[in-house]
Amino acid sequence: MEDFLTLKNQLCFAVYETAGEFNKLYTSVLQPFGLTYPQYLVLLALWENDGVTFKELGERLNLGTGTLTPMIARMAANGWLRKERSTTDERNVFIHLLQKSYQDKQTITKKVGTEIQSCHIELEEYKILMQQLNTLNMKLKHRTPSGD
Repeated sequence: MEDFLTLKNQLCFAVYETAGEFNKLYTSVLQPFGLTYPQYLVLLALWENDGVTFKELGERLNLGTGTLTPMIARMAANGWLRKERSTTDERNVFIHLLQKSYQDKQTITKKVGTEIQSCHIELEEYKILMQQLNTLNMKLKHRTPSGD
């Protein structure tokens, strides 16, 4: 049981280290575009469904207002997107991609894909990893808290 408690055998540390490596990978790919990894996630979400409300985007990305507000402001200032207040309900702010986002989409996604391929992750392995991570995420979200 003692060996289980070592750092190298901790799932949380393996996930943490892997997340760090992904951040390095994405940072190197996205830096020439002036994007951060979280900004790339905003683009991915909006490429799938443009014109969503600020609230919907935050929920989709699991990001709070304090994180999302300055990020959206920087992306708007850099020409990636624009904010538009609803004319029917002023509480709603819609986020829309600008032309730059659509023009650079293929180049960005191709560079990301090339970088992922350089890690020698086969398509079947990728699918299995995604399934396992999604299952783990759900288990963590729906855990039964201990009574301690």
